[in-house]
Amino acid sequence: MKNRKAYVIAFSGVCVAMNIVLGIITSALGIPLYLDTLGTVLTAALIGPLPGVIVGSLSNIITGFMYSVSDIPFFLVNAAIGLIVGLVAKKWKFTFPIALILGLALSVICPVIGTPIGIMVYGGLNGTLSDVLVLALQQTGQSIFAASFIRNIASNLVDKVGTCLIAWAVLKSLPARFKDNFTLQNATK
Repeated sequence: MKNRKAYVIAFSGVCVAMNIVLGIITSALGIPLYLDTLGTVLTAALIGPLPGVIVGSLSNIITGFMYSVSDIPFFLVNAAIGLIVGLVAKKWKFTFPIALILGLALSVICPVIGTPIGIMVYGGLNGTLSDVLVLALQQTGQSIFAASFIRNIASNLVDKVGTCLIAWAVLKSLPARFKDNFTLQNATK
């Protein structure tokens, strides 16, 4: 059991760092695939929901302290990703179809959680070009929630589906010997 705990802690730490670094890089490059939840998905799919929730939460909390504490409430989105991916991966194998379905589901679930937070913290705008869409939708009579939610679904569709499929490819490419370090059966040998 002791070796498994060491692997889980080390892998989780690497995944927290991965979330933070990929979030910074993709934000600086301005690409729509943020990948700031890739470590969360990898952890949840490989190890389980609780480590996924911890990795997701810590990633956003640390990033919030590094850049803007007003971003910390968004940890709820990343924690939900860890919980959902972990529970689904525990019930079914993390196959390509499951990763695709999870990505599509998260494309809606994440904006359901994140949009109200974004409205409370930033008034529904995020300081990017996509604010034009939000403002245009508001001009057509949409509420700030509806306008922000539509924008968030569009960006999450690319990001969450892409993130889940990349996570599937990474996990598929890992050697079985590496993955065995995270199974409980191996921990008792």
